[in-house]
Amino acid sequence: MLYFVLSTPPLPPLLPKYSKCTDCDSFFFFFFKAYRMRNARSVIYSHGINACRSNLSEFPVECHQYLLKEKLYTLGFDQSFPGHGPLHNVESYNYKNGRRVVKARALHESALQPLQRYILLDIEGTTTPISFVTDVLFPYARNNVRKHLSATYDTEETKADIKLLRAQVEDDLKQGVIGAIPIPPEDAEKEEMISSLAANVEEMIKADRKITALKQLQGHVWRTGFQTKELEAVVYEDVPEALRKWHASGLKVYIYSSGSIEAQKLIFGNSNYGDLRKYLCGFFDTTIGNKKEARSYLEISQSLGVDSPTEVLFFTDIYQEAIAAKEAGLEVIISVRPGNGPLPENHGFKTIESFVEILDPI
Repeated sequence: MLYFVLSTPPLPPLLPKYSKCTDCDSFFFFFFKAYRMRNARSVIYSHGINACRSNLSEFPVECHQYLLKEKLYTLGFDQSFPGHGPLHNVESYNYKNGRRVVKARALHESALQPLQRYILLDIEGTTTPISFVTDVLFPYARNNVRKHLSATYDTEETKADIKLLRAQVEDDLKQGVIGAIPIPPEDAEKEEMISSLAANVEEMIKADRKITALKQLQGHVWRTGFQTKELEAVVYEDVPEALRKWHASGLKVYIYSSGSIEAQKLIFGNSNYGDLRKYLCGFFDTTIGNKKEARSYLEISQSLGVDSPTEVLFFTDIYQEAIAAKEAGLEVIISVRPGNGPLPENHGFKTIESFVEILDPI
């Protein structure tokens, strides 16, 4: 058992006559304004609670409790304090010498560190076997891209896909990328256009290019496959339970993959364990940056509004991604799964073979 001491000034011996919580609306207005700020949580912790502490004698206990227990909850913030992380299975609390002592069960000693309240997951080789991507998803996209382009050629979505793909191919041609084939002008015949687009896509898939133009189109092709039940996503058997436990513990789980956001949602929404999206808080793809560049992880950290990148724990199977995330200040664990690529000797990162190693039952 662990005991966390939350410092609170002693209550004054004689309290003024209690007033209603509604009398403190002006005080709570600060919190509504803070809620709209990116770092609202840190603002509330550093200003709101401290203000309440220093002015306890001016605000009745009823309002103080309302602030801590109700207002933060309705605004979407947990009731834990900075530096301690979420409290789990709170059993009891009391006051000793004016200090509130909370008795709570902590996570297993091998579990996440208290400050790591955000989890960022790669997909391929981390939550999903590489073989599913290379042997199922890639072949499906390659074999169905022509049919997809032909059936949706005049839609705004496909027009946007073609525009993005055209820009990528033009850049590839300038860079001398092997396999790049010139795309005809926009007024070319439909079949000629589709043929050149499909040829480029096939070469990109063959080279496993991690580019937005390819990933966006692939996601749209896969969507048809999932809708028709030709595809069913595969995740490792330990993934659903880990997501459930993390979610129940108040941890925020996000996905960062080279696959498009739509493809990510399709995988977790149509998995062999059902729809797992209810356990996820958001998705990031290469539109935020390359996964092997530190600035991408800095962007994600800023998007999450964390006080420090160390609050984010990133799981990946790729050593270069681990290096980039570590450089950005994130905590990193490398996933070692069957079929994953080898790691350098003395790489210096913690490794796991299953998420069971991260969070034991509470």
